[in-house]
Amino acid sequence: MDSLISAASKYGYPAIFLIIALENIGLPVPGETILITSAIVAASTHQLNVYAIVATATVAGIVGSIAGFAIGRYSEQHFLHRFGPYLHIGEDDFRLGQYLFRRFGGRVVFVARYVAVLRSVASLLAGANRMDWRRFLIFTSLGAGAWAATFGFGAYAVDRRIAELSRRATIPIVIVIIVLAIAGIRFIQHNRARLQREADRQS
Repeated sequence: MDSLISAASKYGYPAIFLIIALENIGLPVPGETILITSAIVAASTHQLNVYAIVATATVAGIVGSIAGFAIGRYSEQHFLHRFGPYLHIGEDDFRLGQYLFRRFGGRVVFVARYVAVLRSVASLLAGANRMDWRRFLIFTSLGAGAWAATFGFGAYAVDRRIAELSRRATIPIVIVIIVLAIAGIRFIQHNRARLQREADRQS
């Protein structure tokens, strides 16, 4: 935390932009933490402006997720042909994944903003599963703005307490995501044949 406070104070908005953008591309860097830390610096020292922080975080989230989407989109065929057989993933599995992301991908992209691990990989998955880029752009922009405003203005309003609140909130959010994921997997297993036929018709 101290190193991030130092980076936010010394490098300001470029540091915020770089870290959040890199996280959204898929790298394991503390995007949410730099957002919260920067807002705390703004509240306690007034060296930064909270509105500029939220705007920077929003733009960085969008730019990074677009880059992640592009990487996922254009590396998908390479991944499929090189690693698919080792992972027992065939062409029909990828068609099914693409179909499901076309149907439900918008909600995944939006909700993923609030879960650290998902925030890093959602754009890559959206690109790899051929989600429509215009729909992706809408949901990733809405998600980036909502996420930046929630944690940026929240941290500014309640200062350091938001960091603890964020850690506590992560646990129930992750539990909900896991439950929904299990339910989704069971639904797909029970409806695999029907979903596969629909995916093949639309491929």
